[in-house]
Amino acid sequence: MNYQRILYSLSTILMIIGLVMFFPFFWSLYYGDADFAALFLSGSITFLVGLWGHKNTKLEGDFLNKEVFCLVTLGWLLASFFGALPYLFAGIFPSFADAFFETMSGFTTTGATVLTDIEALPHGILFWRSLTHWLGGMGIIVLFIALFPSVGIGGMQMFQAETPGGSMTQKFKPRISETAKVLWSIYLVMTIVETVLLWLLGMSLFDALCHAFGTVATGGVSTKNASIGYYNSVGIQWVITIFMFLAGANFALYYKVFSTRKLGVYTRNSEFKLYLFFVLVAVGGVTVSIYPGSSHALGESIRQAAFQVVSIITTTGYGTVDFALWPSWGQAILIALMFIGGCAGSTGGGIKVGRILVLLKQAQLELKRSLHPRAILNLKIDDQSMAQENVINVMLFFFLYLVIVFLGTFFMTAGGLDLVTAFTAVVTNLGNVGPGLGLAGPTQNYSFLSPLGKYFLSFLMLLGRLELYTVLVLFQPSFWRKG
Repeated sequence: MNYQRILYSLSTILMIIGLVMFFPFFWSLYYGDADFAALFLSGSITFLVGLWGHKNTKLEGDFLNKEVFCLVTLGWLLASFFGALPYLFAGIFPSFADAFFETMSGFTTTGATVLTDIEALPHGILFWRSLTHWLGGMGIIVLFIALFPSVGIGGMQMFQAETPGGSMTQKFKPRISETAKVLWSIYLVMTIVETVLLWLLGMSLFDALCHAFGTVATGGVSTKNASIGYYNSVGIQWVITIFMFLAGANFALYYKVFSTRKLGVYTRNSEFKLYLFFVLVAVGGVTVSIYPGSSHALGESIRQAAFQVVSIITTTGYGTVDFALWPSWGQAILIALMFIGGCAGSTGGGIKVGRILVLLKQAQLELKRSLHPRAILNLKIDDQSMAQENVINVMLFFFLYLVIVFLGTFFMTAGGLDLVTAFTAVVTNLGNVGPGLGLAGPTQNYSFLSPLGKYFLSFLMLLGRLELYTVLVLFQPSFWRKG
């Protein structure tokens, strides 16, 4: 393993993070808040550490698979470590565990928080909190590849190791750096459009920008304690619902529509159709669940159901109501959606609709095979045969995901949490959703956890964002052996 290559790349990532920290610094100056010194100091330290590493190492040759896994995992850990500095220097949190939890939640777009009064935070810290979500949504490593195409052959492995959907996400440009640039361009355009719409609907420019960050990144971070419910605006809720849905779809589809000028790209994509099916069925089910006992009109119930369903399946985590007060049927639908997540190649977390599609197709295939044992049957997605090794990969991912949920729940209950809180906390943090049920409900926060509990859930956030294998492979003894 060439540690020079890894340290050079990690140093470059730190330089990017350090420079980005100056954006909230300028907001702090604009509003005259006292956190400007903390942000300036944090950005300076992060950039200078990265610059020192950059000057004392060099990038030579192509990355090996081992180096890619090491770089991606350590890159996210370092970003979260240094990203916690503004919270500490500004005195927002009394402990590093709280600051690290909040930062990891930001970069992984989980949206879980240990803050008890968000509106009491200065503007610079609020913006940094939102900006971590936006950076993590499309990916720190993808940004690194876009800005520094000299990473060589290892760029594709880095891209797949970080991008939601992993190997299911394909490049659509000859060079992976060009693919990364296109994805970030689409991401930026969506952010700008939503920011303008929210601003026109009555949000301040600052709030509109922060909520657009939280939406397109499917992070769900808000500048208000009551989240989107604070605004009590039908227009704002529908705009955010639509953009959450768009952010939960595969970003490659947007490029294909733009390049071909044909909307039929969506109707021919099986994953998108299943994604739309899940949303429509879930909205119908939740509406039926909440409307009979509600004092609202049917249209209001549909809007509440649509917002919360899209927020959960895309793993955004925004809220307009306390769904912990909904009937059990409605809550059960939302818990199921927490597992599913967004599409491969989206900013959403969870297992991914694409993998659910493969599992459903494989189950259908096995039923046919039981009736026709001698038949030669191949799994096809959009008329393309899927290699058996990829099918096995999806099945193993699903199995590992459930095992981690089970073990994580056991660990959290051993720490004294009730079953509902422990289970949903594990599911929502592993799936990068944020709100759960019980003590981790949509109107609650995670401040009740012990430092060990916060570090454990932070690990689950990273595990879920990098889709298990990228992190777990580092725990194999053979990974660190030479050769």
